[in-house]
Amino acid sequence: MSSERPKARTIMLQGTASDVGKSIVTTALCRILKQDGWKVAPYKSQNMALNSYVTMDGKEIGRAQGVQAEACEVAATTDMNPILIKPMKEMNAQIVVHGKPYTQLSARDYRSEFLPFAKTTVVAALERLRAAYEVVVIEGAGSPAEINLKQNDIVNMNLAAWAEAPVLLVADIDRGGVFASLVGTLELLEPHERDRVKGFIINKFRGDLSLLQPGLDWLEERTGIPVVGVLPYLPNIDIEQEDSVVLDAYKGKALGDNEAYELDIAVIRYPRISNFTDIDALVAEQDVRVRYVQSLAELGTPDGIILPGTKNTMDDLRFLRESGLADAILTFAHVHEDEGHSSCDIVGICGGYQMLGEQLLDPHGVEVEAGAETLGLSLLPLQTTFYAEKKTERVQGVIDCSQPQWGQGNGTAITGYEIHMGQTIRLDGKKESVYPLFQMSDLRAEGLASENGQVWGTYLHGVFHNDVFRRQWLNQIRTRKGLRAIEDIVPFADRQQLAFDRLADETRKSMNIALIYEIAGLPARTAKEPSISE
Repeated sequence: MSSERPKARTIMLQGTASDVGKSIVTTALCRILKQDGWKVAPYKSQNMALNSYVTMDGKEIGRAQGVQAEACEVAATTDMNPILIKPMKEMNAQIVVHGKPYTQLSARDYRSEFLPFAKTTVVAALERLRAAYEVVVIEGAGSPAEINLKQNDIVNMNLAAWAEAPVLLVADIDRGGVFASLVGTLELLEPHERDRVKGFIINKFRGDLSLLQPGLDWLEERTGIPVVGVLPYLPNIDIEQEDSVVLDAYKGKALGDNEAYELDIAVIRYPRISNFTDIDALVAEQDVRVRYVQSLAELGTPDGIILPGTKNTMDDLRFLRESGLADAILTFAHVHEDEGHSSCDIVGICGGYQMLGEQLLDPHGVEVEAGAETLGLSLLPLQTTFYAEKKTERVQGVIDCSQPQWGQGNGTAITGYEIHMGQTIRLDGKKESVYPLFQMSDLRAEGLASENGQVWGTYLHGVFHNDVFRRQWLNQIRTRKGLRAIEDIVPFADRQQLAFDRLADETRKSMNIALIYEIAGLPARTAKEPSISE
């Protein structure tokens, strides 16, 4: 008799299109299974994303799978997303395999040169997960009915077959045409692929469900496939989103529900923005309004401007100049400087930090053509050189004691992660008084701040997820504006765990979980009381 543990059950979420909510539904199902006592893990064989997540061993995976692992309360690994595609230049992307850069390829070369050999990688990762967990919740990509992409598919129906996974098909009713999307997708599938589809999920519904019921009845009669859930539109769920397309919904608007805000923070949305999840912790602060801006007309007069990460610093710096945003940032940085302060804080994270320096060099053609040089915004005495080797690492340290404007935070612990291909050095011989921002655990200085503390930058993604540091920075702005400092700190990690539970609770109300268990071949388990109500 074999003593081997049986392989984990699998269930897969596919969509009628990109951005229909597969990632958030996958996250919800992961959390529900975790609440019900299952040892569960997420999986996405191939992910294209600009927001990434660094695992504890310093590897890079898609942000969504990292967040889904957090919902499962397990450590994220590269097996959960063995292939990550990160767009860099037009029609060109960096291919990350098991957390490390593998090569750069065009879309055509990726399909012809890489995909034919990718099955071994993705199946091996999946099998390791199935050996270690009881349930694996799999997320597809795009649509399984993209006929031109099916030949070398490793992320939708081919993967479902390799994983022995029943499929739940997700559609976004907010886009319109939801019944056509579902039926049309089925019609374009091969018979054996249609047989794998065991349920429909309609996402982002607003309104009276009884008015939708005739359509649901027709859909089930037409296809013979049950609707396992109609999920409501859920605004203001504090769960990180992965792709910059979600920012389109906020064009000209503020994020969050902070109607009584006192601080206005503008985040520059350049064309190649990445890791914008760095900003999520600011959105959660009730005294803060966060706006993503793309033009000079949208900028207004903010209290702080954040230059976030980017997949191409040089190209996005050119965007700043061509849009007029660069000149505006410099104007804000220098207003009232004769009085020892400016009217606006300027913050750079990763690529944005590089932009704050004086010079950027690309001797090897990592971002643009080999030998390219460009001037930075010259707000900090820094020089960045791009190299092919990427640094991906989780890091920790403390606020540097030499920075006078951050004095009350001396010794405050800082954690984050670094993902960058540039190396930045401080230029000697400059008259400006500047100070290191952090001292890391390996004793190196990290980041740089101006003498008045109002221009600063760092390579640390997740810097605002540090609760004390985030509140201290916001309080400095409040004090400059004559506002009272806020002492109460709400841990962002606690907010995210509550958000996972809220998402699970709302999903349970709207989805037939018992039927999903049956589809997945899982015995029913009684859910614990959701922790959001504990």
